[in-house]
Amino acid sequence: MDKRMETPLDDASEQSWSLSTCLLDQYYYVPDLKNWTEAQSYCRQRYTDLATIGNTKEKNQLINKVLTDGYKSQVWIGLYNQINWTWSDGYTGSGADFRNWETSQNEPDLYSADQFCVSAKNAKWWDNHCNVKLVFICQRGTAGTQLDPDFVLVNATMNWTSAQSYCRQNFTDLATVTNNQQNNKIHKLLPSGEMAWIGLFRDHNFYWSDQSIFSFSDFDSVENRIYSLNVVCGVADLQGSKKWKFLSCDTRKPFVCYARPIKRQVMKLKVKLEDSSVDLNDPAVKAGILKKFQDRLKENGLSAVTLKWREQPDGKVFHKEKEADVTHDKC
Repeated sequence: MDKRMETPLDDASEQSWSLSTCLLDQYYYVPDLKNWTEAQSYCRQRYTDLATIGNTKEKNQLINKVLTDGYKSQVWIGLYNQINWTWSDGYTGSGADFRNWETSQNEPDLYSADQFCVSAKNAKWWDNHCNVKLVFICQRGTAGTQLDPDFVLVNATMNWTSAQSYCRQNFTDLATVTNNQQNNKIHKLLPSGEMAWIGLFRDHNFYWSDQSIFSFSDFDSVENRIYSLNVVCGVADLQGSKKWKFLSCDTRKPFVCYARPIKRQVMKLKVKLEDSSVDLNDPAVKAGILKKFQDRLKENGLSAVTLKWREQPDGKVFHKEKEADVTHDKC
């Protein structure tokens, strides 16, 4: 950039100016029946991605769009949940994948999308709300190192996190159960029908397809039958509650894509030159001016804005301003 331009541009950069980039995503209902992965590929090829919903306004916008298009049932959105059960003591050895879910009650069912800790009752396991207060089973020793580990029933009722802390302070950890023999031993410690915490849990792991931060949720108070799946995918149920739930990702449903609109804004620029020999239509000078503005936008968090000059019919961008005609009286 010609150094003769630096002073007038630096002066101009002190002026307060901004571009608005606050536009709602545009949603597109697609009636084709696809599984979640197929729907994701379709949206990424033709739009931006499967629908992301970041607030109540966007939720209502999506609902109104689909209902206006005449559909009133479940549609895929970009939500998914990774399921990774983990033992409290970190055990990953032989038998770490042992499970004894109460399948007759559809366990685990992730009720209200808020059950991430595991309790045992009558030798069967249930996913449960971690803040529920239950008695719990601790263990002595390290899981996997004993054929017959020493389990201890603690009759005080605590939520799962408090029970974990208690076991770690007074024993080794919450119970890790790796086979039927150990599971039956726990069963014998509990009075019939009583439920107790064990050491199995998982993180929430809710994600959007476009990797947006998951900060807004609108889950329905229903079962989400996750069974032995590693991932379940989200639908918006537009027939009933208008809220979200999870299904097997292989289910075939219509879906909603989104596209991020591009806003174009023309701004007129008047430049006062301190050196009249500078040619503002010189490509290097024009590029230097744009870079100054682009840098200032980035400093203010607007990195997605693209600037370019609009040429006039004669191919030039800048034109010298004509002085107003002045009429003088003749004596």
